[in-house]
Amino acid sequence: MFVTNFFSENKNFKISNKKEIRALLKKICKKENKKISFINCVFCSDNRLLEINKKYLNHSSLTDVVTFNFTTNNKTIEGDIYISIDRVKENAKKYKETFKKELLRIIIHGLLHLIGFLDKTKEEKNTMTLKENEYLSLYSKLTFHVEHKQ
Repeated sequence: MFVTNFFSENKNFKISNKKEIRALLKKICKKENKKISFINCVFCSDNRLLEINKKYLNHSSLTDVVTFNFTTNNKTIEGDIYISIDRVKENAKKYKETFKKELLRIIIHGLLHLIGFLDKTKEEKNTMTLKENEYLSLYSKLTFHVEHKQ
């Protein structure tokens, strides 16, 4: 059995059709020969993610996602994915993408980190982007809705 939880620190943000997103994450893990034990997706503000970034990673820059990997073996995925909704909105504008697609990309990006992919070097970033694009296009027919109230 696997568990994927969704939490929002902002009362004006919620994801609907969580079932479809869970199915997507499960399919990605299957393709990567992993199983989900648990994943917590936490949606928060820039300020909250910056606070986390400084406290736990000693970074003082804004970011869209921070992952905490609690996996104890190489078969299962256990971890937290913190996502800045503010950054997702900015990135969607910057890359001329829909908020929904950019959010899905960041969720996938966080999952790829939990699977073991890195993005420190140019080569690692390229691999990560290729994987993100593969899973975005592979599952583009997956229907899900994101509700975001301003």
